[in-house]
Amino acid sequence: MLLETYKNELIQSAILIAILLFIRFISAVAVRKIGKKSGINDARIHLINRYVTATLLMIAVLIEAFIFGAEFKDMALVFSSVFAVIGIGLFAIWSILSNITSGIIMFFNFPYKVGDKIQIHDKDFPLEAIIEDIAAFQLHLRLDNGDLVTYPNNLILQKPVTLVKKDAIDDFLDDGSDAL
Repeated sequence: MLLETYKNELIQSAILIAILLFIRFISAVAVRKIGKKSGINDARIHLINRYVTATLLMIAVLIEAFIFGAEFKDMALVFSSVFAVIGIGLFAIWSILSNITSGIIMFFNFPYKVGDKIQIHDKDFPLEAIIEDIAAFQLHLRLDNGDLVTYPNNLILQKPVTLVKKDAIDDFLDDGSDAL
């Protein structure tokens, strides 16, 4: 009896899920190709794919609500309330979101990769280091003395950066250092 009542909605839901799975597959392949072409490590490719999946899941929930008969005014009320609460919470953690957004931007358009030696032109704290890892929130930079510095993603996009040497990590490891 329940299947008869919601037959059309279940068919539409199955079609929606199939379409979103197809979009997820296509986007995952595209992100993987872009990442491999740009020489980006697998961990960052996996992270961007998780962001895509989460976004598609939120879209699916929204469309499912409309498929099962939610009215626009009801959805507007729910989303305005949810976004008001989320907005207040996100204002408190804007720095984290800024770093995540910067990490996504850096995935698609960042001229440096893991292993490159860069110089960050910061008036207060200039740095010259090798990029050891590019994570969701920060870069891990290895100084010449072996110290590890974490540098926020949003700051690396705001500061001038010079490429000192491509693939400098090979030279760093050849010097006999076991800091990495």
